[in-house]
Amino acid sequence: MTLTVHHLGVSQSDRVVWLCEELGVDYELKKYDRSPIMAPPEYKALHPLGSSPVIEDGSVKIAESGACIEYIIQTHGNGKFAIAPGHKDYAEYLYWFHFANGTLQPALVLSLSLSRTGLGEGHEIVKRSDARRKQILEFVDQRLSKAPWLAGEQFTAADIMNVCCLTTMRCFVQYDLGGYPHILAYLKRVAARDGYRRAMEKGDPNLDVDKLTGAAPPPVYKPVRAATEARGRI
Repeated sequence: MTLTVHHLGVSQSDRVVWLCEELGVDYELKKYDRSPIMAPPEYKALHPLGSSPVIEDGSVKIAESGACIEYIIQTHGNGKFAIAPGHKDYAEYLYWFHFANGTLQPALVLSLSLSRTGLGEGHEIVKRSDARRKQILEFVDQRLSKAPWLAGEQFTAADIMNVCCLTTMRCFVQYDLGGYPHILAYLKRVAARDGYRRAMEKGDPNLDVDKLTGAAPPPVYKPVRAATEARGRI
């Protein structure tokens, strides 16, 4: 049976579309627009928690982007873009793969949540959140000063997991990458990959890859801007 990828527009499910394009696997892409900010009812109905992304493969249906990535690599990719135990970069691969959803994305979600509370930039909680985000980005920048890809010399699923946080998520969390030259050089390498451009063209054709991977944050996702303006926070 054909692998089915349920892709919620402008979301972390772009990781799964990107992996499929890099692997060149046969898959069916089903796209869902947000309504207007959260997932529409038909997408939420795919999983008891309304999670994104969701993939189906015969009788298998799973959510969680990391699980989807690992499943596809092992069942459709013959292990490509993963690093096996025993390889010199295995520990780095394992760490950076889980860094995305364990450290980087939670920090960005916290920033997003605080931005919707009306707390000013001078509030202690906001300042701590901003400091933590900057600390994490500096850490990523330092890593990329030592290697072209997060796991080392080769492009892996660790990159696929993390890039969304540095690109698509900035449509919701507006932060600048101007002070992180190694991250910007890294994103240029990402943008040069045909698989990434194909994935974004298929999954989110309204997003500009060059703006996503540039120093300045891309435009705020329109429904988020509208909702924020209505609350007087822009």
